[in-house]
Amino acid sequence: MAGKQDYYELLGVSKTASEDEIKKAYRKLALKYHPDRNPGNKEAEEKFKLINEAYAVLSDPEKRKQFDAFGMGGFQQRYSEEDIFRGFNVGDLFKDLGFGGGDIFSMIFGRQAGRGARQQRRQQAWDFNDYITRQQQGAQTAAQDLDLHYELEIPFMDAIRGAEKRISLATATGTEEVNVKIPKGIASGKKLRLKGKGNEGRSGQRGDLYITMKVGEHPVFKRTGNDLYVTREIKVTDALLGTVVEVPSIDGPKRVTIPPGVKSHSRVRLKGLGVPDQSGDEYVEVIIDIPKRLTDRQKALLEELRKEGL
Repeated sequence: MAGKQDYYELLGVSKTASEDEIKKAYRKLALKYHPDRNPGNKEAEEKFKLINEAYAVLSDPEKRKQFDAFGMGGFQQRYSEEDIFRGFNVGDLFKDLGFGGGDIFSMIFGRQAGRGARQQRRQQAWDFNDYITRQQQGAQTAAQDLDLHYELEIPFMDAIRGAEKRISLATATGTEEVNVKIPKGIASGKKLRLKGKGNEGRSGQRGDLYITMKVGEHPVFKRTGNDLYVTREIKVTDALLGTVVEVPSIDGPKRVTIPPGVKSHSRVRLKGLGVPDQSGDEYVEVIIDIPKRLTDRQKALLEELRKEGL
């Protein structure tokens, strides 16, 4: 594959370039980096291969359409090297460059005087010929990568309780609608596999669809593993004397006893109230609200408490 470099950038053309403009740009670059003009230059040889890969895609209306739709990353997920070069005639390629379509060794590397040099260049030419041949073997072998990948973002509570979503999926043959059942308790980064929902190969074989989950945040609950966390503010007097507060949970509001003398940021555990079916707990983090301003009476009472050693 051509890595992350855009095919249009490789050929130096715009995305609106016509077929003739693409062909003209390709011919110019292919002639420039042709191994015959750059003997022994591995960098030029690699550039030559990448240029041909770009032209194989952009000169084919259907492949170009898919590339425009999905971009480099999405296209390379859907098309293997075999797919890219399938139907791309190597003989026509070199005829188009003016090198003839017969002896691939001489067309790629030229004929050199001297048996040793000629033998070395024949071996180099065979290496490149083998590269091209591998790309064309897709007609006899199944595609290497028919799987599709999709990131699905869902609300926090859908991940906790489970849900069913319908997504529009872009495949090599068009857009498909797929129903996705989201199990209870799924977390961000987890993957769902939908067997047979990927691209279809030439033999009719279907790849799989892998859905990576991205769970949104919640204004109240925070999740760590299978445990849920909430915060609850209490007054200084409640922290000293103890109190009973109401806190949210997945199952609805719960009354929680805060023991006397609790410290700020202490946690009270609610066993079994974490992520459903995942053996998690809920933790209530207690935050003591220290007032910034006091009334005269409050100050007077606190002074009395201070005198009492509190």
